[in-house]
Amino acid sequence: MIALRLDIWLHVACLFKTRYEAQRACRNGKVDVNGVTAKPHRDVKPGDRLTIGRPYGRTQIVVVKALADAHIAKAEARQLYDDETPPPTPEEVAMRKLERVFRATMAPKQRPDKRERRLLRGLKGA
Repeated sequence: MIALRLDIWLHVACLFKTRYEAQRACRNGKVDVNGVTAKPHRDVKPGDRLTIGRPYGRTQIVVVKALADAHIAKAEARQLYDDETPPPTPEEVAMRKLERVFRATMAPKQRPDKRERRLLRGLKGA
């Protein structure tokens, strides 16, 4: 095996949960191979440098070490690449904490469940 489709390799290497997510990231320009925006059908080979755009402006940099087209254990999948992502700066860590708090407070409103409805009725006196 000399080369493998990018979307398949990203999925097998456990960088995306599903192949569809890997394809979508490629189509949306979130994945670069050797500095060039890549499409899902692009072939990758050992030595290629991938830059993956992650949510909230983060990027992940990996270098392909090996290829695999069949699913393997996650621990073995980590052997397929070298992660060269630099560690986050203290400012980035602080921003991530703020984002996490903000997302937790902005949770979508859901309908009260049975227990909560009983409590609300009790508070209203009905």
